[in-house]
Amino acid sequence: MKAAKDYIIFPLDVPTTDAAKKLVTLLSGEVGMFKVGLELFIEAGPEIVRFIRGEGARVFLDLKLHDIPATVSRAMRRVADLNVTFATVHCGESMRMLEAAVEGAGGKVGVLGVTVLTSVSSRDIAEAGFAADYAADMTRLVMKRAEAARTAGCAGIVCSGREAAAVKNAFGPDFLAVTPGIRPAGDQPADDQKRITTPAAAVDLGADYLVIGRPIRDADDPPAAARRIAAEISGALSGGR
Repeated sequence: MKAAKDYIIFPLDVPTTDAAKKLVTLLSGEVGMFKVGLELFIEAGPEIVRFIRGEGARVFLDLKLHDIPATVSRAMRRVADLNVTFATVHCGESMRMLEAAVEGAGGKVGVLGVTVLTSVSSRDIAEAGFAADYAADMTRLVMKRAEAARTAGCAGIVCSGREAAAVKNAFGPDFLAVTPGIRPAGDQPADDQKRITTPAAAVDLGADYLVIGRPIRDADDPPAAARRIAAEISGALSGGR
């Protein structure tokens, strides 16, 4: 069983390289992995990935690739050269795109399919023109896309904590569930996340990794906040997982 802190993926959602490096230095002993997303990668490029790896930390490169299969495959080959642990691709409309991502990764990086963003609501799904049953129960859409990701050979998916149990029940313990939209118990969000869960609830439901940003970054003492969240996760783990 991995340590409680290793469940935590901290997103480096900051606009500058210096700010990202400060957070890595501050939190490298308190979290299991750092997420590099579009904003930081556009600003800092592969160098920030190399810096994080040089600090002895793991990297989740969250670029959410979504393009024609040939382009996705070539992009994932470049990602694989960066020695990151995970990288994301949108499940989107095409099984072939997911297969191309896995092919491009060449077994060097775990490919995660992004199912439905945690900022998306049932109303958003309906307004986007999806079938009514998907809007009424977004778990149906998540599971359909998770099945595609599994069939394509992805290591797992990104989904909300609310869907983690269904994913595990359907696809087994080795198919990873990475969950954003995590808020500690008692934390009332005022942001763009809709389908949120607490760290303990997400772990209880089967989540393998929790993406937790604002509750740590915006705290007066970020390392202490990370330790409190790890303690909450530890409590859930000792309760039966």
